Amino acid sequence: MSKKDIRWEQRFSNYRKALAKMEEVVSSKKLSDLSDLEKEGLIQRFEYTYELAWKTLQDLFKHKGYQDILGPTPVLGQALSDGYITDATNWKRLKKSRELTSHTYDSKTAAEIAEGIYSHYFKLLLDLAHKLSEEQTGSQQSIF
Repeated sequence: MSKKDIRWEQRFSNYRKALAKMEEVVSSKKLSDLSDLEKEGLIQRFEYTYELAWKTLQDLFKHKGYQDILGPTPVLGQALSDGYITDATNWKRLKKSRELTSHTYDSKTAAEIAEGIYSHYFKLLLDLAHKLSEEQTGSQQSIF
């Protein structure tokens, strides 16, 4: 099977691109300098980056033979067990913030989520990308 046939690696490529879009905002401006429109864009980027994060993990677990781990809660639990994520408390907050973006939109909630992105969530998502890069490199090395 070639590298391009591995679903989790395809999804991981998209995850890295989404994370880079988040980084454009987080690394270029302080939170206090963002306009309301920029905060809304940041939150949108957060939403799709989070979705790609857990779906990449789900695909990785399927690739590893875990067929019954489906959905964000079981996937994140397995990721914690397997060491792909380590900060359970802030991952729970991240997940809760994502759920709030689907069901509620008000300026106070948006401000809290944007603060979470700057203070914790972006780093958590970046750390996951590093772990997945290590996994990908390890997979490639084991083929040879």
